[in-house]
Amino acid sequence: MRLRFLLLVTLISLTSVYGYSKDIDKGPRDDKSAPVVYPTPPASAERLFYVQRTPNANTIVYDLNLNSDGKLNTEQPVKAYWLRYADKGQKEDLNYIQRKFAYGLNAKALNNGSYDIRFVSYKKFPLTLMKAGDGKYHIFASIAQKQVILNRIFVKIEGGSFWIPNVVYVEIKGTDPETGKEIVDRFKP
Repeated sequence: MRLRFLLLVTLISLTSVYGYSKDIDKGPRDDKSAPVVYPTPPASAERLFYVQRTPNANTIVYDLNLNSDGKLNTEQPVKAYWLRYADKGQKEDLNYIQRKFAYGLNAKALNNGSYDIRFVSYKKFPLTLMKAGDGKYHIFASIAQKQVILNRIFVKIEGGSFWIPNVVYVEIKGTDPETGKEIVDRFKP
């Protein structure tokens, strides 16, 4: 499982172009260095969460997948795509390898109208797509032992090799649905 996650991180690194956008905010902070800056994807009513990682600012975005009638696509409820900030910030579909081995998600319908969501490359991190108290769909994850609305995932990589990058940490940010407070947690896979 660790090898698959490391392969995911490697594919993220290798399938992106280096660069940064003008539209940036303060990103994850290393304890010994200045903040790393990454762009914040533009707001969208369908936005669920996004993934960013070193060494560049290209971002994988996960949105609700709605049919033309505005209802949730029950076969594939979440769609993933790139925002290529290193180029011109254009939207680009994930390629086959990225969808099937790296950034793609598997969705399984549950009895209560929600979905069990898992990264194809790291199934140990369960996510749940369901409607919250606001009547909208959100992705929920367990962060710092709380069930929160997932907003962002960041993967910090320092060196390593093509097949085994050195993942320093994964940082997860979410919002507590009860208090509105931001919750942040880090782990080393």
